[in-house]
Amino acid sequence: MHGKRVIVGLSGGVDSSVAAYLLLQQGYEVIGLFMKNWHDDSVTLSDECPWLEDSNDAMLVADTLGIPFQTVDLSEQYKARIVDYMFAEYQRGRTPNPDVLCNREIKFDVFLDIALSLGADFVATGHYCQKGEIKNSTRTMHQLIAGADSNKDQSYFLCQLNQAQLAKTLFPIGGLQKSEVRKIAAEQGLITAEKRDSQGLCFIGKVSLPDFLQQKLAVKKGDILQVPNSHLMYSEPRESTPEGLAKKYAYTPSDGKKVGTHNGAHFFTVGQRKGLAVGGTVEPLFVLATDVKTNTIYVGEGKNHPGLYRRALWVAQDDIHWIRPDLASDHPMEVQARIRYRQPLAKAMLHTSSKGVFLVFVAPQSAIAAGQFAAWYLQNECIGSGVIG
Repeated sequence: MHGKRVIVGLSGGVDSSVAAYLLLQQGYEVIGLFMKNWHDDSVTLSDECPWLEDSNDAMLVADTLGIPFQTVDLSEQYKARIVDYMFAEYQRGRTPNPDVLCNREIKFDVFLDIALSLGADFVATGHYCQKGEIKNSTRTMHQLIAGADSNKDQSYFLCQLNQAQLAKTLFPIGGLQKSEVRKIAAEQGLITAEKRDSQGLCFIGKVSLPDFLQQKLAVKKGDILQVPNSHLMYSEPRESTPEGLAKKYAYTPSDGKKVGTHNGAHFFTVGQRKGLAVGGTVEPLFVLATDVKTNTIYVGEGKNHPGLYRRALWVAQDDIHWIRPDLASDHPMEVQARIRYRQPLAKAMLHTSSKGVFLVFVAPQSAIAAGQFAAWYLQNECIGSGVIG
């Protein structure tokens, strides 16, 4: 028994339940803490109260395991750091990722501070990712490594963590498959063993994003313009420099014909297919671009529309984050990268300039959306990330 204290973020799901059990088996002193992140009754759309049910499940798991349990209300910090930021980004026509932000701002910042104030040596979560260490005579570098279950790898969601946060974090289930986690939960009689994984936004449960946003952002009628498919394959821009490849398609009203109206360009994101309510095309329509200044949405027919594809993206200097600052370099770096969760890693080159970095992919990428996070890897280690400009 090494007696070190770990505070586990018990979410009421199977993953964190098994994380707590495994830590007990390893001889840690384990305390369960449930984070209540959201309870603004003015912006919920159903009578269901997911956090109450999850809190009860977390408490029952703690009871079964025989560990202390308490709930902490982080909803004020959550509103300030996540919800307000999301509304501001959507208002600007950008697409934030609340799950990445929740990990950076809440679970591994506010929650970590609370855990340390309670005398914890570490915090632990039920994320599917692993931690490595590289030691030399002067320092230890912590590595964020993909989870062993490639279908569940959540390293992308943790791409904004830093060395200080990783030093204090444990990922007990990162080396397991989801099926193994459920099996352990069943064997230990944990109430969460068969519980379905949570869907939807990380903080408001079963509410669709447009419905949530419409409660705070103004409805504003605008035009949907369809841009013709000049040809159905991606075509390289004339400039093959990183800057040229990263340029967004700048559509103008003359590029498209009006095919419908929408309730606000800020409710839509590049690559979106649902919610357009425009029929009469052979293939589905996809959002190619939004313009919040003119309140216009540009759409194209089919998932191969050339307007959906770009070979590069830009991350401004202030938005670059290195998990491994020792690997930051002025020289072009061969990496693999993804621009959304569960997307297969794609080969790319990272080009550094004085104002930021360009990530240039070998193969064109569909629906690169400003405000989302791009994460870059060396093999299975996530070494950095940034907000797409």
